[in-house]
Amino acid sequence: MRDFGDCTVQDFEKLGAFYLGKQTDPSSGALDGELLLYDSKDLTTHAVIIGMTGSGKTGLGIGLIEEAALDHVPVIAIDPKGDLGNLLLSFPQLRGADFEPWVDPRAALERGLSPAEHAQALAELWRAGLKEWGQTPGRIGNFAAAVDRHIYTPGSSAGEQISVLSKLAPPPQETIDDDELYRELVDATAASLLTLTGLSVDPLTSREHIYLAMVIDRSWRAGSVLDLAALIAALQSPGFDRVGVMDLDTFYPPEQRFALAMRFNNLLAAPRFQSWLQGRPIDIDALLYGPSGKPAISIMSIAHLDDDERMFFVTMLLNHLIAWMRKQPGSSSLRAILYMDEVFGFMPPLSNPPSKRLLLTLMKQARAYGLGVVLATQNPVDLDYKGLSNAGTWFLGRLQTERDKQRVIEGLRGAASGAALGGVDLDATLSGLGKRRFLLHNVHENAPVLFQTRWVLSYLAGPLTRDQIRRLTEANPLPAPSEIRPRGAVAEVEVRPLLPPKIKQRFLPANGSTAASADWVYWPRLLASGELTYTNARLKIDEIRPFMLSLELEDDTVNPEWADAEPHDFTVQDLRAEPAAAAKYSDCPAPLAKDANYSAWEKALKRWLREHRALTLYKSPALKESSMPGESERDFRIRLQQLGNIRRDEQVAKLKAKYQSKVTQLNERLRRAQQVVEREETQAKSQKIDAALSFGTAVLGALLGRKTVSVTSASRMGTAVRKAGRIGKESGDVHHAKETLEAVRASIAELDRKLQADVDTLNEAYDAQSEELESVTVKAKSTGIHVDYLGIGWAPFATDEGGRLRPA
Repeated sequence: MRDFGDCTVQDFEKLGAFYLGKQTDPSSGALDGELLLYDSKDLTTHAVIIGMTGSGKTGLGIGLIEEAALDHVPVIAIDPKGDLGNLLLSFPQLRGADFEPWVDPRAALERGLSPAEHAQALAELWRAGLKEWGQTPGRIGNFAAAVDRHIYTPGSSAGEQISVLSKLAPPPQETIDDDELYRELVDATAASLLTLTGLSVDPLTSREHIYLAMVIDRSWRAGSVLDLAALIAALQSPGFDRVGVMDLDTFYPPEQRFALAMRFNNLLAAPRFQSWLQGRPIDIDALLYGPSGKPAISIMSIAHLDDDERMFFVTMLLNHLIAWMRKQPGSSSLRAILYMDEVFGFMPPLSNPPSKRLLLTLMKQARAYGLGVVLATQNPVDLDYKGLSNAGTWFLGRLQTERDKQRVIEGLRGAASGAALGGVDLDATLSGLGKRRFLLHNVHENAPVLFQTRWVLSYLAGPLTRDQIRRLTEANPLPAPSEIRPRGAVAEVEVRPLLPPKIKQRFLPANGSTAASADWVYWPRLLASGELTYTNARLKIDEIRPFMLSLELEDDTVNPEWADAEPHDFTVQDLRAEPAAAAKYSDCPAPLAKDANYSAWEKALKRWLREHRALTLYKSPALKESSMPGESERDFRIRLQQLGNIRRDEQVAKLKAKYQSKVTQLNERLRRAQQVVEREETQAKSQKIDAALSFGTAVLGALLGRKTVSVTSASRMGTAVRKAGRIGKESGDVHHAKETLEAVRASIAELDRKLQADVDTLNEAYDAQSEELESVTVKAKSTGIHVDYLGIGWAPFATDEGGRLRPA
């Protein structure tokens, strides 16, 4: 929270401050008008949100995610209830027609309204709610434009499909080298897979778990990527024959290994399970950032899954997230958020499901990498308080039972020092919380704060159905991978065409799934490989890039169009000197059969490589940073945004220090000026009363006509006249005091304008998404272009059941 005294800047959310609501007075419960601005970097020490149904917990979570989006922070949100899909219901125009497709017809009927009338009423309600909390419809537009938003539905085609078991890729080497973390990942993967087959086992005593973990460990250490079919094969023939001091057949007999393999085979064969194998593979980087580097909110909707399937998916997702996290550089600023809307069953206090160890790992280690974890739950008894001792922020809402309240108080006191709680009566405070009211305890602040959550930007329609998710999800087919496809008919011969001996010939490697095919047909292509060397001392570039290109030629080709060539990720060492047995060959185009062509083609290839294979680097004028060779604009913008957030946080601290002393001085002047006004007004009022009494006494004495008081009356009349003269002076003092007060207020307003101008400057300076990047081109010198192979590359194709050729 940023407290600038009477100078409160309303638009700090783009400077690493999340606008979550307004503070409330602990004694009266009324809003005191001060914004609750939460420092985003505080979220790197993680947060927990606890509140019963109806407490406003989901609204707080959605508001927090909205603020992260406005601050260019990506979010992966696990949604067991279906509420977080509401983040896609943002309507900047606030028209009734925008709300109508998402309103509940029964709710409209209960209010005696048609769906259209009910939708219009909701639109007006949202407009009024935003206005009450100092927000405009334009802020909804800013939120929608700041991030990509997607709903993924594992095991279902309702939303964007995400494939969990298309491959079990090994973690990065950094993770494998960390023995404790690597063992946790292997054990969690094995346990989640067994859970999916219906086996709930003890990792320490279960033969199934120990055996499956050993199979996974052996494959990963060998760098192998397992799919479910390969896992089934490995379970029957694991490649090792001892477990501990016992031989494999004694520890786990073949017939029992076969039975375990059959469980996975039945899973693979089940029609319902096919959707688990379809869609995008889990790629944390792609879930956090779009193709252009734009941050994303990726909602993992798992409400449709049963408990075992949920545990499996969450465990696999956390596995990938930890592996991604360990590859990131350290950061003190918030890089990304993992939000889990209902943590029930995933981090319990007593049992140890596979997800628990991974969540505990994140709570302990993610801070160093700038990854914030936010866990929400209705029931505090669902949480492991040892793990939550690592949560620096607690949002506590209305609780259901006295037992829940006492458990929260116990956990909070265990996670915080008495000084940090500021002497707050937790029992009384938690008992008095109403809807949308939360007690915020932040270890980075001096004392807890009571606040009410702001009006969210997204329409809260409630849990989304599968049909609603389907309507929200636009068709977004993955681009097909680049494939080598022959053109025209294939004239198949069983003998390789005879070519001049000077023409180089190699055979492209086939993938594993077709390596055993006996019905191969080789298709000739012009194949080139080599290296490009880029050097630039000023930009500190000394880069060597390999290339491998193949191009299909026609009989009339004279000058190959290298711009149409297919790039490959294999090397010359991967090429085969001999073909597969019993393969057939297509005809060789005439240009490929003339050895005289290759010398001219090599010269043309080098010219093309120099012109079209230049390195393109990007420069940020604002941050004075350049991209690294091979770093895409997307990845560079992601890095810039993270760097910008770090520098922004540093500048915010300086900005706060710069203005804090001035604000303190002005507040003190304001306090003194108010005191002077109050004193002068009191004195002026007293003089008026005193003068009136003096006049009254003098007049009464004159009217009585007593000689004994005539002299006294004359004296009093003179005193009254003198006091009346002082009234004018006191009125002037009041006027002067008020002028001083207004001058101080004007100085505060001017300081606020200067502060806002500095804020706007920082907003523009550190917004990597909108900055216009400069591009720098570095070409390879002629002497830095080396072609080590230019010849024919025979590309394998396999014949499918319909007699069609498919790339092998």
